[in-house]
Amino acid sequence: MFTRTEQHLLNDWQRDFPLDPRPYARMAEQLGISEAEVIDALETLKKQRAISRVGAVVKPGTIGASTLAAMAVPGERLEDVAEWVSAYDEVNHNYERDHRFNLWFVITASDADALNNVLAVIGDESGLPVMSLPLVEAYHIDLGFDLNFPHQEPEAQP
Repeated sequence: MFTRTEQHLLNDWQRDFPLDPRPYARMAEQLGISEAEVIDALETLKKQRAISRVGAVVKPGTIGASTLAAMAVPGERLEDVAEWVSAYDEVNHNYERDHRFNLWFVITASDADALNNVLAVIGDESGLPVMSLPLVEAYHIDLGFDLNFPHQEPEAQP
């Protein structure tokens, strides 16, 4: 169960993240808490694995290089391989699919050579082939969604 602050952080800034030298201070103002409390709550969400990072989503092809990648991972290794793949800074997120290619992830890097290097390292170190599925045609998909948290009483403020 998430605290009210965590619920707001997860839900309210999926879009329109403050473009400000101190974005967490702007978020804190809106929540009526301190900047440190926002940062602490985000760290807690990261430790709970509710989020992997806080950062911009940039239109593909405008900065660096990126690709969607897929792997066919034996079921008994899936959790370990997914955790290991997610540890790469270049991996934005990964997810399991009900398919022979059951682990999918997005990789971004500074350029095509760096991207291909990460793909090769993941393949070599895991001993599993990595299929790269580069973007052919762009579509706009809004990845934000209302999390519909159940109503609960506000948190007590000190």
